[in-house]
Amino acid sequence: MEQLTKKSREEPFYPPAPTYKQPVVIVGIPAYNVERSIAKVVLRAQRFAEKVVVCDDGSSDMTVEIAKGLGADVVRHEQNLGYGVALRSLFQRARELGADVLVTLDGDGQHDPSEVPEIVKPIVNGSADVTIGSRFTSKSTGEYMPFYRRIGVKFITRLVNGSAKNGVSDAQSGFRAYGRRALDVLSVVEDGMGASVEILLDAGKHDLKICEVSSSCKYDNGDGVKTSTHNPIGQLGDVVMSIVRHVVEDKPLTILGIPGTLCLIAGVLFGVWMLQLYSVNHQIVTNIALASLAFTLIGLFAVFTAVTLYAISRIVQRTKNGKRD
Repeated sequence: MEQLTKKSREEPFYPPAPTYKQPVVIVGIPAYNVERSIAKVVLRAQRFAEKVVVCDDGSSDMTVEIAKGLGADVVRHEQNLGYGVALRSLFQRARELGADVLVTLDGDGQHDPSEVPEIVKPIVNGSADVTIGSRFTSKSTGEYMPFYRRIGVKFITRLVNGSAKNGVSDAQSGFRAYGRRALDVLSVVEDGMGASVEILLDAGKHDLKICEVSSSCKYDNGDGVKTSTHNPIGQLGDVVMSIVRHVVEDKPLTILGIPGTLCLIAGVLFGVWMLQLYSVNHQIVTNIALASLAFTLIGLFAVFTAVTLYAISRIVQRTKNGKRD
């Protein structure tokens, strides 16, 4: 009887509720001379991140002091090295901090930090490795973009979509989120604005899943002053050259080898024509001789470069595969 009473008093056993680890979200902000806007961006971003990291790219104003005073982790470049170098530093710092997700947004106030949870969501639920805050998935957002910027961004996006596996609507958005896998495999080589498309092309090579969410963007701070200070012409040139370099490096035999071979054939044909004329007139036609020489030299250079780049890419690929094994 006593045993039964004791058992009846025992409380039923309930297994402990499972605990879910919250992902470590780091917000990275590339910044250059943005003392007027950096405080607002940092304070808003801190509400949605484990830590805010500001990469100061050689600012000459109070950007560093303001960011440090607000508790941001500041990575300092002594001189202005470029947007790509700033992203490289942010990627490295995010890895050191053990980030599960790195969100990048500009320090000039163009992007709204309150949208960080939305851009992080596809990565947390496993549907994406990289998320882009697109300015064109919502018509109202794209309409506020200055006309010349809208044309430039759409042109660049079309070039990227023709060169990458994943089609996107906004290849130039700086508001992005990168999951752990993306942080591990992506590398930023470009120093300038071309880094934004380099990352997308590299993501395609590694079969990373890319998705887009709608995001807002401000192009002035409310009193008519533009938030972005980038030269649009220089930015466009930088990005286009980055795409060209990556396409050539990725497919050297197609991009350089085929045209080079055609030039060699043209050089040989001009040479044969020149010899035929010489056998009849006993005179060398200068224009034909120069054309033969030019096509031959261009063809040899293109084919040699294509073979060299192909060999280098194979060596790099084998090295990467060896490290994985």
